[in-house]
Amino acid sequence: MPAQYRAEIVGSFLRPPDVLEAHEAYAQGRLALDRLRAVEDQAILNLLNVERQVGLDVMSDGEYRRGAWAGDFQESVDGYVPGAPPIVLSWHRDTESGPIPVAPSLGMSQAAGSVVIGEKLRRRRRLTEHEASFLQAHAQGAFKVTMPAPSYVVARGYKPGVTDRAYPSRAAVLKDAVAIIQAEIKALVAEGVPYIQLDNPHYPDYIPEDRRAQMRSIGIDPDQAIREDVEADNEALTGFDRSQVTLAMHLCRGNGGSAGWHTEGSYERIAEQVLGGIHVDRFLLEYDSQRAGGFEPLRFVPKGTTVVLGLVTTKSGEIESPELILRRIDEASRQVDVEHLAVSPQCGFASVIEGNPLTLDQQRRKLELVVEVARKVWG
Repeated sequence: MPAQYRAEIVGSFLRPPDVLEAHEAYAQGRLALDRLRAVEDQAILNLLNVERQVGLDVMSDGEYRRGAWAGDFQESVDGYVPGAPPIVLSWHRDTESGPIPVAPSLGMSQAAGSVVIGEKLRRRRRLTEHEASFLQAHAQGAFKVTMPAPSYVVARGYKPGVTDRAYPSRAAVLKDAVAIIQAEIKALVAEGVPYIQLDNPHYPDYIPEDRRAQMRSIGIDPDQAIREDVEADNEALTGFDRSQVTLAMHLCRGNGGSAGWHTEGSYERIAEQVLGGIHVDRFLLEYDSQRAGGFEPLRFVPKGTTVVLGLVTTKSGEIESPELILRRIDEASRQVDVEHLAVSPQCGFASVIEGNPLTLDQQRRKLELVVEVARKVWG
């Protein structure tokens, strides 16, 4: 049986100023890679210390070595060419008067796909080896390594008229993406990494009708595509001893530098196929706002699979009421036994390097809230 973690996180944390400055200097050619790594190393050690002090059950390096949450894939794999994304994401930010449109930041553009797949995907180097080895040496406890799911890679990279010069079908692209991700998971498991998480803002694409219409407009049948996606993600997760490693998937609705989001709607439309069909040990789901709907779709989650309720928002510095979080966990327990629930922030604090609009102190207080609630519920 996989390990149980009650006080959870998604992965990314706000970068401290020295990390931001070092990344900018490296991008401009003013800082050598070894000096960049030294700055990152020290910042990660500081972050791990904070995570231990707060009492999280599983730790992360904050994705401090990345410019954006999925960046390691494109940086490690050949086969991308410049191109506009196949699907246009409409970004919004919540305000007191309601959601307003926002332009994507640079990091959000990269995460959404300013390049597309135009040649055969070929792994140039390991995706996360340089991250995992440092965590293995310094975490002093359970830690996770994150990477994009194969279905996300293809959803944001497969563009008819470009990709089909190299591949006969969307399914064929998925096959190569699966091979790359599965090879990375195998390497991490062999190295003793205890927790591996596939991040996926793509499955919620199948919820709103306008996004499904966009797929049809470029020749993608959304009903066929979601079947292909679930099959591909399951293939990447197949063949691992779950007593040795926890495999998880985080479903995201967009988390940009301006705390923007791109998808709303209940999980109901995808729940049976995705929540009921993907073979993970844990689902990390966003439930910090009314955009996600109710907990009823959780009835499709297989018995024994843990649902991590993302009830603490990373999109603002406002600290939620512990009593409200406890009530919502109680509501969710009507669909999933409380022993198979956990709690976390709804997403990372900095899916892109710019980070969300809150302070380091507010970030810590939100982590403390997660731990406080987890201890009240599960001891």
